[in-house]
Amino acid sequence: MSTTFSNVNFSVLDLAPILYQQDIRTSLNNSANLAQHTEQLGYHRYWLAEHHNMPGIASSATSLLISHVASHTQSIRVGSGGIMLPNHAPLVIAEQFGTLDALYPDRIDLGLGRAPGSDQATAFALRRTLNSSPEDFPNQVEELESYFAGDARVKAVPGKGANVPIWLLGSSDFSARLAAEKGLPFSFASHFSPDYTVPALSLYRDRFQPSEHLNQPYAMVGVNVIAAETNEKAKWLATSQQQQFLSMVRGAPSQLMPPIDDIDQEWSIYEKASVEKNVNSKSTIIGDKTAVAEKLAQFLEETAADEVIINSQIYDHEARKQSYQIVADVVNG
Repeated sequence: MSTTFSNVNFSVLDLAPILYQQDIRTSLNNSANLAQHTEQLGYHRYWLAEHHNMPGIASSATSLLISHVASHTQSIRVGSGGIMLPNHAPLVIAEQFGTLDALYPDRIDLGLGRAPGSDQATAFALRRTLNSSPEDFPNQVEELESYFAGDARVKAVPGKGANVPIWLLGSSDFSARLAAEKGLPFSFASHFSPDYTVPALSLYRDRFQPSEHLNQPYAMVGVNVIAAETNEKAKWLATSQQQQFLSMVRGAPSQLMPPIDDIDQEWSIYEKASVEKNVNSKSTIIGDKTAVAEKLAQFLEETAADEVIINSQIYDHEARKQSYQIVADVVNG
């Protein structure tokens, strides 16, 4: 393994893309197959993210999909990147992840986010009220921890005593501060919030308080990687992700579309700038093996991440698997 990457874990973030003109069953089968593939390649963990009311993402029932992936793999850690805790009663999450831990011992992670991950109408449909606030997040985390510890008056069964590491996820400094205060591992969503990455990581490391969970800070950082045999093919494959972000800029989220030859024919100057604000060279690596190696090394130099979690929004499933293969080849030297 290259010394640049030797002390870094590499993992997979799967948004379970629903492909244009394909059904959801295909998406879920693709997730299981990609998990098997990346497990064989030596990736450390495989995370799935909670989203709702999104026609291009099939992981809304995140705990169920975690079980689906874990049942098709043997050793790779599987978890949430993340569960949006304000959408749920902490007791229910403790029971769900306690069940997952019982089914797949020492393999389950629980990454928690404080954003609703949806619009107000969807948040209301999930919670039946909008009285809760992301600012309640620290108390919700405390409550969840109490169920795992068995300290709460109500007992989580399953859940009490479960060995499920809790991670805090964020795209700003809020969760960085909380993770540091509680001595928890922290994962930053650089793949869609690149400009805040280094400040958030610095804050987390500077304020970290050792705990029973960690003696020193442990930071994971998300990055988009679209790798292919040539730079030209990688840029072409990347137009699927660009189209998906463009649909969100337009307020009409879509399924993951096939790549197109000329993305500049699809967007205005304003729309291009809006997409590139969130998906730019700081957070998205596009290219062949040589380009990926160079840009990934630079990314690690800038972030000093302990772990990198890779999102690859690629329409063709085999091309997506090949992208993760190229990254593995880079990492393993």
